[in-house]
Amino acid sequence: MIPPIPSLLRYAVLAAALLSVGHGYAADTDGIVVYNAQHESLTKAWIAGFTKETGIKVTVRNGDDTEMGNQIVQEGASSPADVFLTENSPAMVLVDNAGLFAPVAPATLEQVDAAYRPAHGNWVAIAARSTVFVYNPGKLPEAELPKTLMDLAGPNWKGRWGASPAGADFQAIVAAVLALKGEAATLEWLKGMKSNFTAYRGNSAVLKAVNAGQIDSGVIYHYYRFGDQAKTGENSKNTALHYFKHQDPGAFVSLSGGGVLASSKHKDQAQAFLKWVTGKDGQAILKTGNSFEYAVGKNAESNPKLVPLQQLDAPTVDASKLDSKKAVELMTQAGLL
Repeated sequence: MIPPIPSLLRYAVLAAALLSVGHGYAADTDGIVVYNAQHESLTKAWIAGFTKETGIKVTVRNGDDTEMGNQIVQEGASSPADVFLTENSPAMVLVDNAGLFAPVAPATLEQVDAAYRPAHGNWVAIAARSTVFVYNPGKLPEAELPKTLMDLAGPNWKGRWGASPAGADFQAIVAAVLALKGEAATLEWLKGMKSNFTAYRGNSAVLKAVNAGQIDSGVIYHYYRFGDQAKTGENSKNTALHYFKHQDPGAFVSLSGGGVLASSKHKDQAQAFLKWVTGKDGQAILKTGNSFEYAVGKNAESNPKLVPLQQLDAPTVDASKLDSKKAVELMTQAGLL
């Protein structure tokens, strides 16, 4: 009787084939993991362009600024994330203060104006958005518009404006007020806000309420109205935007950030992704896409419908020092959270 050697060989060949397929699969899926707190549609466009050009695959996990930032801090050196993208910079500061970022490649930093990146270079801006005052002209005449964001704490604004205090967007604005005005003045303003404002869940809800005449005005970021206007305009047709300018806290420009995790096992690919996003092609998506966020790359143009970034006369704020933790503490003390 012939020993069943062929069967053993077939088994060995099959096992080797399976092992080979396994290795091939691992190689095919070798890429980067992005923890994304930016708008999903914008990041999706960035990822599509990057992968098309480089062939590097990207797996994305979506969440909000605070959620993703805290998750990275909790995961520490064990985080599977290679790149972290945010809507606002305080979440970047949170991760940076935990010492979890690798320095951004110098060539990438050079693509972004110095005003839009922290001096230490541990992360970099990928886009920007402006604080604006949205109002209903049918309820609030232009002559009665506030001169400064700080006016909204006054008694004459009781019941006349709204905001979304629980969101990272507004908390970034409060962190800017804190940086510009100090703790005492910020707490006083927040207490006045508590007495005067109406709370909504999200900037879109604020915009809709102003449009519907439920509230005279609100504090949001600019792109919510531009985005709605680019669609049907049904949630913004009865609204207008007021830009505070004059380096007022209400003219604060919040930076969306990007950084490479020090624990990344694919640092070269992760750095390449950040370089692409801040480069010519990545920033062009901000000009031609429907995010209506500002481009921050050197010589990059934003959507032509936007008030030019340089004309906003925004206050100078060190984004790497925005203290969202203290801002949340003060908001809680004022009864807003």
